[in-house]
Amino acid sequence: MSSHLSHPMPMDGPPVELACPDGVRLGGHFWRTRQADLIGTVIVNPATGVLARYYHRYARFLAGDGFDVLTYDYRGIGLSRPERLRGCGYRWRDWGQQDFESAVRFVDQQGRGDRLLVVGHSIGGFLPGLAESAGRIARMLTVGAQYAWWADYAAHRRLPLFLKWHVAMPALTYAFGYFPGRRLGWLEDLPAGVGYEWGFRGLRFERSHPPDERQNVLMRMAAVSAPILAVAVSDDELGTPAAIRRTLGYYTGSERTTVLLRPSDYGRDAIGHFGLFHGSHAAGLWLDTLLWLRDGRNPWPDHVIDP
Repeated sequence: MSSHLSHPMPMDGPPVELACPDGVRLGGHFWRTRQADLIGTVIVNPATGVLARYYHRYARFLAGDGFDVLTYDYRGIGLSRPERLRGCGYRWRDWGQQDFESAVRFVDQQGRGDRLLVVGHSIGGFLPGLAESAGRIARMLTVGAQYAWWADYAAHRRLPLFLKWHVAMPALTYAFGYFPGRRLGWLEDLPAGVGYEWGFRGLRFERSHPPDERQNVLMRMAAVSAPILAVAVSDDELGTPAAIRRTLGYYTGSERTTVLLRPSDYGRDAIGHFGLFHGSHAAGLWLDTLLWLRDGRNPWPDHVIDP
């Protein structure tokens, strides 16, 4: 039985500041577990345009079970938003090369053990391999991990999603100098660089890099050896099995397993792209994730689609 049932979960961890290699400062929170034995440290990587605080309930849950946990906002988002977002050129690749790199360095500075785990949601499950220190990762859990290649969207929703994210998004980004997602109810505001990279995303992620950097990107991601358990949800229109396979195709040095969960597995009618981090999953799916993060055991062996 999970230990958090008998130990109180800590409140929000204190605010922390992360220093990126290029000098940008990020805001986040760091939970130190109250349990005597530290299992490891989990870095939670958000989805695009989602505030880190959305994952705080899950972070508290993990801290109650013996993990230190770091949540943080990517540059341009939430606690890491600059005073002026208009014209800001921050890009998706900066979130991996700079922001996730700063998260790993922050964890190392805490001196709380060397077992580093990553939970990555959507783009957050793709970005770790872009960081110089990605070799430090011991294990990864990804949820709907994808980088928005439109042909991987669910077939019945592909056209409206293409028009939304690959026509309207870059057009609005050009008009405003940033993507005004908040006023539209389409996630948070995004830096122009992210809006354009998403809007004009091609078949291969590395092609958004300058030609002389692309081979290094591929080599860096292939050098990651951490086992990856990739979760897909059957009603996720963005993080489809095809999208997740495309993401995992970059992590050729890792043992990779994909599982396909259905809402009915947890007594739900729907889960979608964001639902698994809702607090209502604490007594179900969140408990299951502990088997992987703590012990390296796949909690869903009957749901494997890509071993």
